[in-house]
Amino acid sequence: MNIYISGLSYSINDADLNELFTEYGEVSSAKIINDRETGRSRGFGFVEMPNDADGQKAIDELNGAEYDNKVISVSEARPRTERSSFGGGGGGNRNRGSNNGFRRNNGGSGFGRNNGGGGFGRY
Repeated sequence: MNIYISGLSYSINDADLNELFTEYGEVSSAKIINDRETGRSRGFGFVEMPNDADGQKAIDELNGAEYDNKVISVSEARPRTERSSFGGGGGGNRNRGSNNGFRRNNGGSGFGRNNGGGGFGRY
């Protein structure tokens, strides 16, 4: 069973996480996720336990518990989804040009008045 742990203190390392979950059964891996640029913990990690019953017991007993002066959240990890190789998020309609989707009508200064002017609401 793959287990997701969040709310961890930034000082927790892989060995600490392994030790915490070993109390509930065999741990095949324990990994704190670190920031790629700084190398600092991102405050969450994953633990793999081969026995699902042991994993569920750890989830039940540790979710909402205080560990290293922080309340942690523990749940079964969701399967990883495929991500594009472009990195970052965002997106949306990229055919808008560089004006963030707003159209400019340089014909005047009215705001929605029917006087031939530009403004909001007139496209």
